[in-house]
Amino acid sequence: MIRSAVVGDVPVIHAMIRELAEYERVPEEARATEEQLREALFGERPAAFAHIAQTPEAEPVGFSLWFLSFSTWRGVHGIYLEDLYVRPGVRGGGHGKALLAELARICVERGYERLEWSVLDWNLCAIEFYRSVGAVSMDEWTVNRLTDDALRKLGGAE
Repeated sequence: MIRSAVVGDVPVIHAMIRELAEYERVPEEARATEEQLREALFGERPAAFAHIAQTPEAEPVGFSLWFLSFSTWRGVHGIYLEDLYVRPGVRGGGHGKALLAELARICVERGYERLEWSVLDWNLCAIEFYRSVGAVSMDEWTVNRLTDDALRKLGGAE
């Protein structure tokens, strides 16, 4: 079952973000606090949204965290999926597909024309899963990122 996250889910989402960072081999990068997540998801002006996958017994086993994007070419919003995570012991049980299907449903319902995300090139299981639901790799695009010192330098803080 998939449901929208509620404030009480913040510790669970926080824990799963830490698990995801460990899986992606960069635990030191997961610096968000529970308070930051609470504000981002449930503050006065939410910056992101989350869904929880759970077992029939209501045990949380996965999550998606997403925000709105905008396509200048299409002229409408889309969804950018920041994180999709399903705990290892329940992978293959349909939870990831259900999380993606919920986001696709939201896109269709609201007239959004894109659902996009990134995947690490070494995560072959995820890549195969995404292909199985019809996702197309945007191989001609390269992700760029500014963080830490480079961001501060460009932003004039150094």
